[in-house]
Amino acid sequence: MPSTKLATIEEDMETSSKLPLHICHVHKLSIFINRTHIFFHSIALVFLLYYRASFFFFHDTTKTKATTLAWLLVFVSEILLSFEWLLSQSFRWRPVSRIAFPERLPGDDKLPAVDVFICTADPEKEPTVRVMNTVLSAMAMDYPPDKLHVYLSDDGGAAVTLKGMTEARRFAKWWLPFCRRYGIKCRAPEAYFSAEEEDADFGGSEFIQDREDIKEKYEVFKKRVREKATVGDTRSRLGRDHPAVIEVIQEASSDDAIRENETKNMPLLVYVCREKRHSHPHYFKAGALNVLLRVSGVISNSPYILGLDCDMHCHDPSSARQAMCFHLDPKISPSLALVQFPQKFHNISNNDIYDSQLRSIFWLLWQGVSLCSNFIHEDGDPMKLRQSFGPSNEFIKSLHQKKKPDMLIHRKKALLNEAQLLASCAFENGTEWGKE
Repeated sequence: MPSTKLATIEEDMETSSKLPLHICHVHKLSIFINRTHIFFHSIALVFLLYYRASFFFFHDTTKTKATTLAWLLVFVSEILLSFEWLLSQSFRWRPVSRIAFPERLPGDDKLPAVDVFICTADPEKEPTVRVMNTVLSAMAMDYPPDKLHVYLSDDGGAAVTLKGMTEARRFAKWWLPFCRRYGIKCRAPEAYFSAEEEDADFGGSEFIQDREDIKEKYEVFKKRVREKATVGDTRSRLGRDHPAVIEVIQEASSDDAIRENETKNMPLLVYVCREKRHSHPHYFKAGALNVLLRVSGVISNSPYILGLDCDMHCHDPSSARQAMCFHLDPKISPSLALVQFPQKFHNISNNDIYDSQLRSIFWLLWQGVSLCSNFIHEDGDPMKLRQSFGPSNEFIKSLHQKKKPDMLIHRKKALLNEAQLLASCAFENGTEWGKE
């Protein structure tokens, strides 16, 4: 009997491995409506352009140079607008929707690592508590903690941001286990404790007590962060000219066993402040992302990247797993560049006549396009790699996808020093960074 059960389990596992990780549903009714509209609209445009063009072939005694010039300008503008409209119809030609099945993914030990990039610049315009909510929601995603690495780029170099990350790491020791234990869907604490983002009540007195305890700890967390901001830390910045600062945020502990256990249960959290000089352009957010790519290459070197704005949060904790349903599909992964999730906006008027929620983009236009591309990296001459990617040997090693940085204690300091070199403003000189 046990052998029969074992055979059944193996059969089920084999069947589940053959099931697709995602399905694509074609909206046939929308296709019919869209293509019919395109057809009739195109006929109207053809007649309109014919009417405009015929003006130049018929002799009329009332024609003057001024009327001809005006007619020509209108004709050219209508041609350009018609061409622009024609190009935009590709989004409506074949609308589809996709459904992912994260439960069909392989085990956690077989999932690839993910680096999360978050960029901020000014703690006065982007409050630190809000930025830390984004960091906490990324740390609390439903993904193996040892394969999740969260990087925060601070272009403002504000002390309150660095201290806020330390406080966020401390609060995460309670927030992450709470989310995992009760399967909390909204994992940004500010949104979770607000009236509009309440998760279902689990009904038990233990959950209610735990929720109140976590809420108290969150209020303490906010108070500590705001206290650091009110004592002048928002003005305590490194200045326009400052060196690079790279810090791995972790609890101060002399016990290596405790530190290793925390690392396994909590994602890696890294603070990145790149070097800035008046003599070197910094290219704003694009430059910050380039630095994050290089720094993460020598620290975690994950094959996949999740990008978040500092005022956003992961609305669905399984978003990384859902993205992997597409990236791990052997049929489309060789040509797949990115997976885009629609944004959800809050505090918008019910009478949203200007479509501030961008529904026409996320739910109409993007259903008709698959953003695919193909990136091919070929191992070549080391000198050419240096010319393209810079003089860092550690970073060039990281270009091999299977290369995993050695973050042991005796190597950690050397890697952080290398990361500071990669975050320097002169590192991109004479390379292809920012060009290709």
